[in-house]
Amino acid sequence: AGMPVAALFNTKARKWVQGRRQIFTKLEAAIPSGEKLVWMHCASLGEFEQGRPLLEKLKQTHPDHRLLLTFFSPSGYEVRKNYPGADWVFYLPLDGPGNARRFLEIVQPSLVIFVKYEFWYYYLKKVKYRNIPLLLVSALFWKEMSFFKWYGALQRKMLSRFDHLFVQDATSKALMDDIGLAAITSVSGDTRFDRVIAIAEAAEPIEVIEKFTAGHPTIIAGSTWPEDEAVLKKTLDALPASGLKLIIAPHEISEKHLATILELFPTAVRYSQLTTLPPSSIIPIPSSPVLIIDNIGLLSRLYRYAYITYIGGGFGKGIHNTLEAAVYGKPVLFGPVHHKFREAAQLIGNGGAVAIRDAEECTVIVQKLLSDQGEYEARCRSAREYIYTNKGATETIVRFIQEKRLLTR
Repeated sequence: AGMPVAALFNTKARKWVQGRRQIFTKLEAAIPSGEKLVWMHCASLGEFEQGRPLLEKLKQTHPDHRLLLTFFSPSGYEVRKNYPGADWVFYLPLDGPGNARRFLEIVQPSLVIFVKYEFWYYYLKKVKYRNIPLLLVSALFWKEMSFFKWYGALQRKMLSRFDHLFVQDATSKALMDDIGLAAITSVSGDTRFDRVIAIAEAAEPIEVIEKFTAGHPTIIAGSTWPEDEAVLKKTLDALPASGLKLIIAPHEISEKHLATILELFPTAVRYSQLTTLPPSSIIPIPSSPVLIIDNIGLLSRLYRYAYITYIGGGFGKGIHNTLEAAVYGKPVLFGPVHHKFREAAQLIGNGGAVAIRDAEECTVIVQKLLSDQGEYEARCRSAREYIYTNKGATETIVRFIQEKRLLTR
């Protein structure tokens, strides 16, 4: 109810409201009746990246079915509204008995897949009443969640609507067992591992980065914030004879943030300065040891050129995606705020990652990795092994769909 008011002052809220205007008219105009259709719903962009490998695999294995992708949040929809892997991309109409009924009457899905954390009472209820197969994938649970409290009866009821719950780990499975859902729960792992492997194996070369890093050990720092950049500045200054280079891909690429980075690194070169040259010109190799990535979409391919990777956010609210870096088999560094991220703890545990508390610790570990080839190679192997030993969640889920003949009814 407060969203229309918030929309007057907040851009994200405004998109949230505008995107749902006449949503049913748009759905009716776009989706023909009688289509064989798989509907996948994601809260936002992060959940989409988890669901994406499954969506793309289903497109291969069931080409006779069309794919509908819905989002709750503008941060997912606005980025992926033109995603070519789905036939249609829409906002999800707000939950409610009338909306859920009308949505399902228009869409008439053969299979419904919710990703990770999305639980909408009336949608789940109406899907169940229509006997449409309903799956939850890449779910992760912990005991502090409301499902496991004395007041969580309604939340537990929502979980029971699913035909099957694919959870990421044994802890989540045990929690499901404790509330009587053992029969419909199995551990499949996290589909994000399959996604980062697919990205890494399909990554195309980036000529500018190849020239910039050639012959130099390079730290590639992704999704950085000012606190991270200050740490990296001190580390680079402390190792002047190392030949070390630094590529920074900041989390925000506003001109204000880019100006702040340039104040720290006055001789740094912006990526756009090199890529906007005429096609016939030879790309120059910057003399500066620092390159700033001032566009979006390169990061997952950038990490392949790293000697050491650095994940931002660890000196703020929490680190960003570590898997995109680890898949290339390079040591991963990040700040102290990482405890909510299971994969960060596991990477530290197997030796693929190191958490640093300040610039001094960052300098020490970077110097160690530059000078001790044995330790460096061991951490590289550990990072890569962690990713590849956790792949396969997508295949597990697709095999279940095929064995249960969920799309042949």
